[in-house]
Amino acid sequence: QVQLVESGGGLVQAGGSLRLSCAASGRTFSNHVMGWFRQAPGKEREFVAAISRSGGITSYSDSVKGRFTISRDNAENTVYLQMNSLKPEDTAVYYCAARGGSYSSGIAGRSGSYDYWGQGTQVTVSS
Repeated sequence: QVQLVESGGGLVQAGGSLRLSCAASGRTFSNHVMGWFRQAPGKEREFVAAISRSGGITSYSDSVKGRFTISRDNAENTVYLQMNSLKPEDTAVYYCAARGGSYSSGIAGRSGSYDYWGQGTQVTVSS
């Protein structure tokens, strides 16, 4: 089992920045691919970003590419999502997720491929 706890959400004006954190406990953090997903009211959960076990490979959805950065600190068992140039359409509950095994670009963006999920943190961007 891996337990995930997100933090860092809040209310920010358009153009502002936030950094989300996801602290992991349980099984060895460095053995897991990590991902961030989000879900806006009335919409399906969507992929935001993913990072390989070592942190050497990252991927992003087109909607956040160039504005968001995913990173991880395996010594601290934490994955981060730095969000810059936020837009009102970024408003959602953000979830981190963990998946055992090696990174695969074919499934990094698929929520069904992740085994463990946090409870989510709300991000609200005002216009």
